[in-house]
Amino acid sequence: MTKKTREKTRYETQPERIGAIDPLAGITLGEDALAPLHCVYRNDAHGIFLYQGDCLEVLDAIAAKYPDGCFDMIFADPPYFLSNGGITCHAGRMVKVDKGDWDKSRGVEENHNFNRAWLERCQRVLKPNGTIWVTGTHHVIFSVGFAMQQLGFKILNDIAWEKPNPPPNLSCRYFTHSTETVIWAAKTEKSRHVFHYELMRQLAGGKQMKTVWRIPAPGRDEKTFGKHPTQKPIALVERCLLASTHEGDLVLDPFMGAGTTAVACARTHRLFIGIELDCRYVQLAATRADREIIEVWLRDYRVRLEVAMFSQNDLDLFQNLIDPINAMTDKPDIAAESIFHETKFVFLSETRPRAGRVVFTTVDADVQSAWSHTPQSVKLQTTHIVRCETEILRVKNS
Repeated sequence: MTKKTREKTRYETQPERIGAIDPLAGITLGEDALAPLHCVYRNDAHGIFLYQGDCLEVLDAIAAKYPDGCFDMIFADPPYFLSNGGITCHAGRMVKVDKGDWDKSRGVEENHNFNRAWLERCQRVLKPNGTIWVTGTHHVIFSVGFAMQQLGFKILNDIAWEKPNPPPNLSCRYFTHSTETVIWAAKTEKSRHVFHYELMRQLAGGKQMKTVWRIPAPGRDEKTFGKHPTQKPIALVERCLLASTHEGDLVLDPFMGAGTTAVACARTHRLFIGIELDCRYVQLAATRADREIIEVWLRDYRVRLEVAMFSQNDLDLFQNLIDPINAMTDKPDIAAESIFHETKFVFLSETRPRAGRVVFTTVDADVQSAWSHTPQSVKLQTTHIVRCETEILRVKNS
């Protein structure tokens, strides 16, 4: 069995993840911390933990607790230092580039010092074979790349993320900015990084995947609950995860923003720690992550409902026929296993037109049993009975 075959087999047969322990549990920051560490959202079953805090301080605390590193991958979208009075086009209008104080340039040297500071901390918390992905425009990415070389990272690739529909250049003095760079690097020169070559080849239509990725910017559906000024598309982060991690691996995003990495991790069954300083964006990330977990559940499960209504008099006239009517006996057209089945009977009273009301409900195997368990006072009011069957099916992975 070749190395490539072994990697492919491991990826496809990774056991299902059941719960996770928060690696930041028990970590506290000193009284002189610039920002408190606060867990805003946690889902232990899916291993998603979102924190509000200063990433530099939190990363120092993580490194102290895990001197050998604990993360399999880091996805980082650091400040681009663009909010310096420039202009751009948004929704067809000219607007100022002012994303917030966190995005203002402090000068070339200070900007580089910041990049080196957070990258050095990320390097400490990576596992020996872990990798990091960093996005950026030309305003910051060259500093990031230089800092990586200074710190001893092994740069594996620089990806050109091409945006099919970029905003126009209003000054007409430059080429339209239509790409961003994503640097992929391993912790050290000795790292044996993960790369799912065959999977990337499949995604590229049977050919080797190149370093130019054409992926649309986030659409309205990814901004349903709000947006971040530098929000990345889920598809971009998802591809990075699929390329360089296994299911169940632990991923960190030190500049979490709107929580795109959290959503991508929930979708691809990776564990996730997110850190964000702005409380507004932590709440947005929590909402998006929670909704994605629900949607993941809905993709894995199917709910079937069957409702039959009959009058109370039918109990006497058709005792042998009433239960089989519309019974849920059909088999689903998908490979699935039933994990829940319930038959509920709802007793209605409709003694006056447009004045129906529920007078009793019970869970029973058949209508005769339900009727026998019904109080006499309810029987006297009942005009119709509704049988509701619910079945939840877990879709089997092919």
